[in-house]
Amino acid sequence: MSLSRRSLLAAGGALGAVAATAPTAAAATPSASQAGAATASEPASAAGERSGRHGVRTGFERLAADGYALLDGERVGVVTNPTGVTRDARHIVDVMHADERVDLVAVFGPEHGFRGTAQAGGSEGRYDDPATGLPVYDTYLKSGQPLADVFTASGVDTVVFDIQDVGARFYTYIWTLYDCMAAAALAGKRFVVLDRPNPVTGRAALGPVLDRAFATFVGREPIAQAHGMTVAELARLFEGEFLTAPLALETVRMSGWRRTDFFDATGLPWVPPSPNMPTPDTALVYSGTCLFEGTNLSEGRGTTRPFELLGAEGIDRRWADAANALGLPGVRFREAYFAPTFSKFQGKTVGGVQLHVHDRDSFDPVRTGIALLVTARSSWSGFAWRADHWIDKLTGSTRVRTMIDAGAGVDETVGAWQADLAAFRAVRKEYLLYR
Repeated sequence: MSLSRRSLLAAGGALGAVAATAPTAAAATPSASQAGAATASEPASAAGERSGRHGVRTGFERLAADGYALLDGERVGVVTNPTGVTRDARHIVDVMHADERVDLVAVFGPEHGFRGTAQAGGSEGRYDDPATGLPVYDTYLKSGQPLADVFTASGVDTVVFDIQDVGARFYTYIWTLYDCMAAAALAGKRFVVLDRPNPVTGRAALGPVLDRAFATFVGREPIAQAHGMTVAELARLFEGEFLTAPLALETVRMSGWRRTDFFDATGLPWVPPSPNMPTPDTALVYSGTCLFEGTNLSEGRGTTRPFELLGAEGIDRRWADAANALGLPGVRFREAYFAPTFSKFQGKTVGGVQLHVHDRDSFDPVRTGIALLVTARSSWSGFAWRADHWIDKLTGSTRVRTMIDAGAGVDETVGAWQADLAAFRAVRKEYLLYR
């Protein structure tokens, strides 16, 4: 029997994808338009997989275990970045390209790029991937008909999405998902979402809900600041609530993941989704402390603990003391000094706080972020919002900024969005896939 080089590569490359996978595992959920037939419970097979702590199988693993049947006969393009990996840390593009069962013809890169070489606010542009020879198209800051034209020019029939999210509304990959879904609908392309865990659990939605008047690439539609969903669940919500053109959407769900699981319970490798998201600990605090991007304080970019270190010139121990005095659940604040190597205060020593989450089950990142804004403003006379009021884009309205400026405390500020949050939670519940 003769084997092609591509067949041999496929056999090795798929190993990580199927190593812990039953060969008859069902791969796909119904499309979102058929969601009424779906349930929010895990497959029966999940119980056995959960006998240890490392039983999560991603959407890609299940797709591969089913022999890529969902992609049979289709010219495929993949929207992904360095997080699109198997459990043995091989990239899914490399694995699929080497497999004769998949007709992979294009890759689409988001912010930071397909291979992840660009910093925040950058991308890799159009190029041919040296490892596979595949054309890589840039999706960053493209939407609507221009992005639909990219899909058309690529010659794909089906667009596959596989990117690790971190659970915050202003993390741009979920809006890459949204824009690509809308563009695929315009271009008449089929769209498949391969699910991955929400690394900070899917227990609850938290924080203010976006007002559409403040829609940007850090928030296209009215969802909560910490949405508490996976990307497949978000895709179902986007299709059901926000898209105006019909889309042939299918989602390939995980098995073995529960809503209470943090990332370290999955057994999956953590690949930084962006340069300033180095660990799951970063993701844990990000939906709250990213708000400091809207201020004149450093959010820790240019340090080894971005979003866990916050500070500015002139801040001293009074901020940490004020934050600790609030007795926020699950977190303590250490007086800290650091010198960012880039971004705000590059090369200067600044003072501030480091967050230490000691009980992640009780920790509320959004409430904590608001508390830190309130105490920073009250304990440091130099506190200021960014002149462009970027904080309004991050929080989704003027409410947080104007309330804090008016002297509102943490409880009052958090209480102001509860009605909107309750309405979003009711909608969100209809699209959840896991217990």
